[in-house]
Amino acid sequence: MSLPPCPKCNSEFTYQDQNLLICPECAYEWNPSEPSDEELFIVKDSNGTQLNEGDKVTMIKDLKIKGSSQVIKVGTKAIIRRIVEGKDHQLDCKVDGVGEMMVTAKFVKRA
Repeated sequence: MSLPPCPKCNSEFTYQDQNLLICPECAYEWNPSEPSDEELFIVKDSNGTQLNEGDKVTMIKDLKIKGSSQVIKVGTKAIIRRIVEGKDHQLDCKVDGVGEMMVTAKFVKRA
């Protein structure tokens, strides 16, 4: 049975203690079933603040809605329903007065 190397120092001398893996060289302990910090997807707003599901955000510029003549005005509030890893739109939000919509994180700030 081979154990994975230490994610901090890449030592191959890791050992298991119950459900944790431990590195004897740097004393780092981790649970292999939990995602590491590198595997988590982090989304930041226009000010560099980390956004989480359930956060309330405010639009920082007027946004045109594709396929519609509607515009989301500056200052419109929204609630983040979920965060999605993607190129164009990272936030699945419920926008006041518009409804459910995908929004790019760089156009919002945390309220």
